[in-house]
Amino acid sequence: MTSPTAHRHSGGTDGTGGRIPHRGAGPVLLTALAPAVWGTFYVVTTELLPPGHPLFAGLLRALPAGLIALAITRALPRGAWRAKAAVLGVLNIALPFPLLAVAAERLPGGVAATLAAAQPLVVALLAVVVLHERLSAWRVGWGLAGLLGVGLVVIGPSAALDPAGVVAGLGCAASMALGVTLTRRWGRPAGAGPTAFAGWQLTAGGVFLAPVVLLVEGRPPAIDAAAALGYLWLGLAGGLLAFVLWFRGVTTLPVSSVAVLVLLSPLVAAVLGAVVLDQVLGPVQLLGFALALASIVAGQRPAPPGRSGGREGAGPRTARLSGRR
Repeated sequence: MTSPTAHRHSGGTDGTGGRIPHRGAGPVLLTALAPAVWGTFYVVTTELLPPGHPLFAGLLRALPAGLIALAITRALPRGAWRAKAAVLGVLNIALPFPLLAVAAERLPGGVAATLAAAQPLVVALLAVVVLHERLSAWRVGWGLAGLLGVGLVVIGPSAALDPAGVVAGLGCAASMALGVTLTRRWGRPAGAGPTAFAGWQLTAGGVFLAPVVLLVEGRPPAIDAAAALGYLWLGLAGGLLAFVLWFRGVTTLPVSSVAVLVLLSPLVAAVLGAVVLDQVLGPVQLLGFALALASIVAGQRPAPPGRSGGREGAGPRTARLSGRR
């Protein structure tokens, strides 16, 4: 863990892969609110929003929320952080939204959700390269268990696989995984709180996404009262609030613990489908639900000794890097 002196010297939270100890359940629960809110998108999209404009919904989720965050904080990125904020905005916002839209269009919703649930596995692999952590069999094993659990919950017996949809779904998971890992690697600059940090990325992502929306979807749809309510929920809760909490967690908690929380999104969607849309969760779905929850809980625990070939995040190279950017 970076010492307080090293933290001040580096100008941000420890982003080198040095292991940050768990700080109790509070920060984890706050971070978990983000994917839980994102799980409401399926119901909001089908019940409130006009069909055929998923990219426009993504744009309204990102750009207004980013501009609000910038207006509140009045903080802009400086120096190298201009480029870093743009890169993170593309990886965390601008790329995942259209890729997820393509996956949702070409694949059954359950298959798309399961591909997105591969993110913890990708993070576990990227942590080896980007954060110089040792590969953890504990993380990989529970990541596979969580992926299987989500698949049991959301994939129906008639699910079909479209190659382009599969590539888009995996691309979405890979983009967000790389974004999370780089966010953890770079940390936050001194003087930038979670709201400003989220605002930079949401704004950058929205700016990159705007021309894609115009080229692909053309004119925006007519917005009635129900659609306005849905877009407000996407922008304020799913955009501003969720991403502030998410990036706060990414920069203060172990990256593997944060990544596995994304499994909550399809689980919340399944629960809302059962409650709001009268969808039935049978024994197989309940088993998968329990398996995914077990994976989330296990992801918050340190790997047992001997399961990862050594202490996570404590490789020789990490030790040398722990005091500098």
